[in-house]
Amino acid sequence: MFEVFWQILAYIGLVVVGFFIWAALTPFEVMGWWAGWFGDRIYSDNLPPDGLVRTVRPETDSYLIFLSGIGRVSGETFSVYEREFLRRLAVALPHTVIIDDIFPYSINNLALTGQRFFARLWRLALWSKLHGPKLIGYLINVRNLWQIMLSADKRYGPMYNQASAEVLMDGLLRYNYDPSRPVPVYLLAYSGAGQIAVGAAGYLAEMIDAPIRVISMSGIFSSDPSLLKIDHLYHIIGSKDQSQKLNLLAPGRWSLLPASEWNRVRRQGKVTTIDVGPIGHTGRGGYLDATSELPDGVSFLDKTVSVIAGIVRREAILTV
Repeated sequence: MFEVFWQILAYIGLVVVGFFIWAALTPFEVMGWWAGWFGDRIYSDNLPPDGLVRTVRPETDSYLIFLSGIGRVSGETFSVYEREFLRRLAVALPHTVIIDDIFPYSINNLALTGQRFFARLWRLALWSKLHGPKLIGYLINVRNLWQIMLSADKRYGPMYNQASAEVLMDGLLRYNYDPSRPVPVYLLAYSGAGQIAVGAAGYLAEMIDAPIRVISMSGIFSSDPSLLKIDHLYHIIGSKDQSQKLNLLAPGRWSLLPASEWNRVRRQGKVTTIDVGPIGHTGRGGYLDATSELPDGVSFLDKTVSVIAGIVRREAILTV
């Protein structure tokens, strides 16, 4: 019995050590990009337009880039919930170009399944996440979590966030964005992608002459210096969303530190928090759930779409 116990303990220890080694090696990718080892190519999945999303529209008054949560492996691996959400959002915003083919957890937009050495591993992880056993699939979440932590890191964050901004800029240009025109850009970030959006927004603001606004859909993010460079941040939360407690892990989000970037932009009136009611984080009962309803009969999904569309429409009027 004791032998089995020690074997289990040794296995857990190896897993923990492996995760720490993985975390220690994670910064080498962004440092390699900064040093120019990987070239300056930015990849894209070349997804065809579907008539609503990824479509260049006449009389465009804004661009919206959707950055998904940590469960993605590429710019096209959306859940059923996300696909329906984006379709309804595009219907609600007929003059907004909605871009959803950005993989926010890569410094050059390269899908995990497109990597030279580890593509098979990530294909297996994706298959396991969809069909089971799901435990293997959570390797994707862990890998992308390291990228979020890089973005928030004071040492590697500036490099990672600048690379992310270049990926976002490339995405805008692929959909005929004109950097010289003051057409607003919205970064709609779900969950962990909140940090990627916030971190990159400041660098993107230096590339275009237009308002940059971040819409955080239950975003998790730190007190990043880029917050000072964006025009506004809208933070959408549900009262049943327990994931928001993770934001307390970032000291800069504490009210005890009034000089932090987060508290400074709040005092400047650049942060608007919107409570959408008794909605959870993801899946059934989450922001993108079309079956659960609020007391007024509106589905959680429709509520989320109406709030986001309302932000973009209202800001479009103010911009004009």
